Amino acid sequence: MRVDLHVHSCYSPDCLATPEAIIAACRRHGVDRIGLTDHNTIRGALALQAMAPDLVIVGEEIKTTAGELIAYYVQEEVPAGLEPAEAIRRLRQQGAVVGISHPLDRVRREAMGLDNTLALIEQVDFLETFNSRVLVPADNQRAAALAIAHGLPGTAGSDAHHVGHIGRAYVETAAFTDRDGFLDSLRQGRVNGRLSGLGVHFISTFAKLRRRSDGGRT
Repeated sequence: MRVDLHVHSCYSPDCLATPEAIIAACRRHGVDRIGLTDHNTIRGALALQAMAPDLVIVGEEIKTTAGELIAYYVQEEVPAGLEPAEAIRRLRQQGAVVGISHPLDRVRREAMGLDNTLALIEQVDFLETFNSRVLVPADNQRAAALAIAHGLPGTAGSDAHHVGHIGRAYVETAAFTDRDGFLDSLRQGRVNGRLSGLGVHFISTFAKLRRRSDGGRT
């Protein structure tokens, strides 16, 4: 299976991709599963899962006071602005799988960075070790080395904010049907991906401005 574990929809403030367009793009690009990980909400993931339950893992990318976490098999939305430990506690209460997205991205303000990642590394299930929107390849490589050093599986995601970018990074895994199978498959998975380049950041900026101009409607 090809599993892109970091995809956004129009339920994120910097993305215009509709659920219907995401489903079509996944079929077109040969992506078998996605983690739909909108910023600080699971509304889009739930909507898309209802349309394509075989495709979507309900996820969320959560902005904490120290940077962003990313989680899968989320059942209840976790709000932005919490301390990382509190966000992790709430995710654990509902059985979610918890990790850190783009942990060592030196450009992105939302990245945890090395110190915060090390402070949390014993509390998470994985690190995202290939993110297609990272601008400096070494930052993904450093995240992969850190995951290996701490015995954690690595994940990969396109971090797509446009349907054309879905599948640019993915984990090649055995088939799974539930949370436990997902974790097992990650441990044996193989990370694949290519970087998207600088232009994708202009796409998300345009989407953000467009959403503001129309009152933020989804």
